[in-house]
Amino acid sequence: MKSFKRTFAFVFFMLAAVVLGGFIAYICEGKDYVGWLAWGKSVGVENVSVDLYVIKLSFGLMLRATISQIFTIPAALIVFSKACKNL
Repeated sequence: MKSFKRTFAFVFFMLAAVVLGGFIAYICEGKDYVGWLAWGKSVGVENVSVDLYVIKLSFGLMLRATISQIFTIPAALIVFSKACKNL
């Protein structure tokens, strides 16, 4: 049970960091002095389609990383290590 709590806390902190970083990037986009936080690159497969006449399958996966997410993920790791010391 101890490892489940620690793993759950780790996943929670990482997801929170990614979402918070994306939110910060959205807010800072187009602003004068903090607009660089919204800069990022997208990597992935945009759309792969298989048409079998009866069924049409489409797959896609895109990953976008921004500068603000690069800052929030290490911050979440630090907070996780301090907050979950006894888990």
